[in-house]
Amino acid sequence: MTTGAQARPRLLVLRALGLGDLLTGVPALRALRRAYPRHELVLAAPPGLAAPAAASGAVDTLLPAEAPGRAVPRALPWRGPPPEIAVDLHGNGPPSHRLLATLRPGRLLAFAHPGTPEVRGPAWRAEEHERERWCRLLRAYGIPADAGDLALPRPAALSPAAGAVLLHPGAASPARRWPAERYAAVARELLERGHRVVVTGGPGEDALVARVAVPGAEAFPGGLPFGPLSALVAGARAVVSGDTGMAHLAVAYGTPTVTLFGPVAPALWGPPPAPRHIALWYPGPPGDPHGGRPDPLLLRIRPEEVLAALARQEAVTAREGPHEQSSKEGAP
Repeated sequence: MTTGAQARPRLLVLRALGLGDLLTGVPALRALRRAYPRHELVLAAPPGLAAPAAASGAVDTLLPAEAPGRAVPRALPWRGPPPEIAVDLHGNGPPSHRLLATLRPGRLLAFAHPGTPEVRGPAWRAEEHERERWCRLLRAYGIPADAGDLALPRPAALSPAAGAVLLHPGAASPARRWPAERYAAVARELLERGHRVVVTGGPGEDALVARVAVPGAEAFPGGLPFGPLSALVAGARAVVSGDTGMAHLAVAYGTPTVTLFGPVAPALWGPPPAPRHIALWYPGPPGDPHGGRPDPLLLRIRPEEVLAALARQEAVTAREGPHEQSSKEGAP
């Protein structure tokens, strides 16, 4: 942090999670930006999220912080005086509460937990949409927050595959990965129908991308940097993926989505209600989103259902014209 930045009061937000988590937290981050315009807003998050954090327009500084899985980092590389305000957007504590408390903030905003009775925040609700959860936390502290304020500004770069249907078969855990052979079946049918098809993957997913990228499809393996990836997503005709950061990125750019849910219901992590966003899900008992094999509910979704959803979207697009990014996609 620069000397000039240290002259400003600082507000620290902990959300040391993945891309999808960052994007669902954008409405809360923007609410904090509006409530504290003179503060330096410091986001504790993985260093690879610096570009999307900057794109939100709410974050001044990214403080590198991460831990395996969804764990709370053991420490934060904070320097200088304590933050004037610390906000826990990571979880409901107590580990995240205690991590922030070690910095001796002037004020800590967080959900209540029996393990940290000194935190007098609102009650945690397990069955609550992720975007609304953090906005409700802020509203409990008197900070207006709109869960629909999630759109990102359109990238300046041109898409390398404008108008393509983008298939993203990867996910952080096997529980949320629809089988590669089903993605491949969707790719083949789309190509036969005359669509341009691209397949993307994250770091370490080259083999998965190769299994889905049937002849005629274009592959973007290896984990694209955020700049090219954002241009690709923003310029796509539609994005088909599991419940991953890619789905949230497409929603942020107003790109039509078909998102395949399994262990977690779309009511908790799904897109806002809009014809351009279709969530495919078979209701059933919740599963483990971090499990080691595809969730049974996810496996109930067939390629024909994905193709039918894309056809419905195409009809909507034909009536409304090409998708345009709006300032708000709508609250969950």
